[in-house]
Amino acid sequence: MKRYRVLLIEFDTRVNFLTMEIPDEWDDKVKEGHLDIRQKIQEQIINKYGVLNFQQKRQNYIDLGQKPWSILKFHNKFQNQVREAFINEAYYPALTAACALGERILNHLLLTLRDYYSSSPYYKKVYDKKSFDNWEFAIQVLESWAVLLPEVVHLFFELNKLRNRSIHFNPDTDSNDRELALEAINCLGEIIQKQFGSLGDEPWFIPGFAGEHYIRKSAETEPFVKEIYLPNCAYVGPNHQIVNISINMHYSIQDDDDYEDREISDEEFRELRQARK
Repeated sequence: MKRYRVLLIEFDTRVNFLTMEIPDEWDDKVKEGHLDIRQKIQEQIINKYGVLNFQQKRQNYIDLGQKPWSILKFHNKFQNQVREAFINEAYYPALTAACALGERILNHLLLTLRDYYSSSPYYKKVYDKKSFDNWEFAIQVLESWAVLLPEVVHLFFELNKLRNRSIHFNPDTDSNDRELALEAINCLGEIIQKQFGSLGDEPWFIPGFAGEHYIRKSAETEPFVKEIYLPNCAYVGPNHQIVNISINMHYSIQDDDDYEDREISDEEFRELRQARK
């Protein structure tokens, strides 16, 4: 009767208030509210990144766009550091760190999931390794295990091109470090958004929910979902309520209904949930 609901996620959409157009026809109080939020966000940028070169830092913040919505896993901490380096005009460190984080994600996935694929022809090549620096091999293995989504495979190859272009000596990097850094961060962000996303578009989610995201029953035993997504989920019935949720993602669940002891389809779960709401 129950399903796993994704609850532990990370996102930051404040940048949208800096770029949002405020139409003249809006009510004055509404416009004042948006302008006040915009001013507060700019003050937050100054307080965090400093007054020196503030306009460039503000532009860097805007150009990065909103942080990808993703579950909490091994990429979040270092992705934040990559973005902060870029905002602080440390473009080459941001570039190399974005590439390094891509490699780190590949390693985490291989090391976490490999024992599920002991019958794979690749297993004997990966079972005793402590790390992997051959991107093409790592991507190929994860693709063969159907861990990486097809579009993510393409994005990892694109990030690998940026890595090779940036890590190995290239004199052009001296003059286009910001451009390369932004390209690498955006590519990394797409990887995170698509592979670790929390917006409900990923194939392991039950479709048709607005604002809530549940894992399909058939996906619960998939190694990637089991190891990466389920730790960020709560196991709930269709009549549950989330209470006391806080900014640091602490929450309580009320789910005291005496559910029938039977299996239901994803579609029936969605119908029951929508009826409850």
